[in-house]
Amino acid sequence: MPDEAMKTASHKIPPYKGRNIGIVILVAAQVLVGFIHVVFGFWMLSAPHTGPFAGILGSSSGPDIYSVYTIIFSLLTLLFAAGIWLPKSWGWVGTVAVAVFVIIADSLTLLDLPSVPGIPKFAGFGEITYSVLLLLYLSQRHIRIRYRIGNA
Repeated sequence: MPDEAMKTASHKIPPYKGRNIGIVILVAAQVLVGFIHVVFGFWMLSAPHTGPFAGILGSSSGPDIYSVYTIIFSLLTLLFAAGIWLPKSWGWVGTVAVAVFVIIADSLTLLDLPSVPGIPKFAGFGEITYSVLLLLYLSQRHIRIRYRIGNA
């Protein structure tokens, strides 16, 4: 019997700073996603625009709206990743809310329905897949218990 316990214990992945490996990977992925989006958001916002409204103060084009959307998305992603790491229930709720919004906005874009102007279709499938996987992980009972969500 002690050999059985040793085998089970030796195959268990040790936690990192009191967090299971799934949370560590999730937070690392969210920080990476947030960082990439903040860089691209500011890059797109500062890039020169071409077209009939280029240079007109106060004009809002699709790329401008998408740039601001990307920056806001990235900052929220980074904020809620910190909440997941701490672990705070607002981090869980915020991450779920952002993932649901991404699924809806990207689905509308892929279906050619009104959505956030400028969302690229080529990114939609990957963002939807990532967000669904994120929601599936966060909806697991042991994760909801850790973040004190619902009746878990």
